[in-house]
Amino acid sequence: MKARSMGVCGVLVAGLILGLAGCEKKSEAPPIKVGAIFSVTGPASFLGAPEEKTAKMLCEKINQSGGIDGRKIELIVKDSGGKSENAVSLAKQLIDEDKVLAIIGPSTSGETMAIKNICQEGKTILISCAAAETIVNPVASYVFKTPQKDSDAAKCIFKAMKQKGISKVGVITSNDGFGMAGKAQIDKLAPDEGITVVISETYDKQEADLTGVLTKLKGQNVQAVINWSIVPAQALVAKNMKQIALNVPLYQSHGFGNIKYVQAGGEAANGTVFPCGRLLVADSLANDHPQKALLVKYKEDYEGKFNEDVSTFGGHAYDAILILAEAMKKAGSTDRDKVRDALENLTGFVGTAGIFNFSAQDHGGLTIDAFEMLTVKDGKFAVYKN
Repeated sequence: MKARSMGVCGVLVAGLILGLAGCEKKSEAPPIKVGAIFSVTGPASFLGAPEEKTAKMLCEKINQSGGIDGRKIELIVKDSGGKSENAVSLAKQLIDEDKVLAIIGPSTSGETMAIKNICQEGKTILISCAAAETIVNPVASYVFKTPQKDSDAAKCIFKAMKQKGISKVGVITSNDGFGMAGKAQIDKLAPDEGITVVISETYDKQEADLTGVLTKLKGQNVQAVINWSIVPAQALVAKNMKQIALNVPLYQSHGFGNIKYVQAGGEAANGTVFPCGRLLVADSLANDHPQKALLVKYKEDYEGKFNEDVSTFGGHAYDAILILAEAMKKAGSTDRDKVRDALENLTGFVGTAGIFNFSAQDHGGLTIDAFEMLTVKDGKFAVYKN
């Protein structure tokens, strides 16, 4: 039964891409212009680089299969370097000069918030690859996102802590959009979850040593540390905790979902616990899991093409492209408003981050069930067991 289910899922995934092609190739038809703003270089390159590779790879596959109703996707990728001011100018260029149907990205929450109103006012679909809940709350009619909700991530962390009898924590966050959004969710939800934040500190996203910040937490006798960031500095947390003998559990956010952070943290990263999508543990899923076929397909395609481990961040771009393509297919058109309406009514859509159910009230489309608690074991990701 499981083998049959796996086969059916595989056919559905293949059919999604193949089904985008029309019955006849319309080579004379103009391409569908889709913009993408990724942090390919700079401090958020662990996010943007795999997103760019993924988006290009998937668009190539769609185009090789005949495109969408015979029209190929012209992906116009811009590198923001992780800077909000760059994202603003690039978004305006993509909307005003390139006349794109939609923009995929940006990679970070700060950049996304900087262009949210620009896309809304320009009536250009934005499918962000960043996680902060403020991107889609309050809802803006043209703005969507693919990562899971940061409030759900915080709830998953608190649940895991309570199961360990942890109630007093120290929190550190990067001083960027993602870090600030995470801090807001922690502060808001902790009291209701029975967690006391004894001390909360921020650090610069360019920081190269966090021992000073962590020493403050140690002085408060915290039972655990929560770090919330997407920047390379988060790889220092476990190392620096070990150096100052802050021997308590470390919980990271869903921004930890790239094995490069583990590799940079070295042996000290072992034991780190964090909520994440199931892409990083795809091989361990049951064959009849609704996401497994798609996750394994993406993982095999990406790792085979680029010879590097897949990451959840690339998965966010994978979801964004597939969701946009499916919306165009359902709309039967590339008219912005029709595609937007189709996207907003897309339900039961299997992605790398979870199963999406969008609505007029929900432009994130995912619930807390999209998360799995993971840990680092022997330098690799594994399902966490209390």
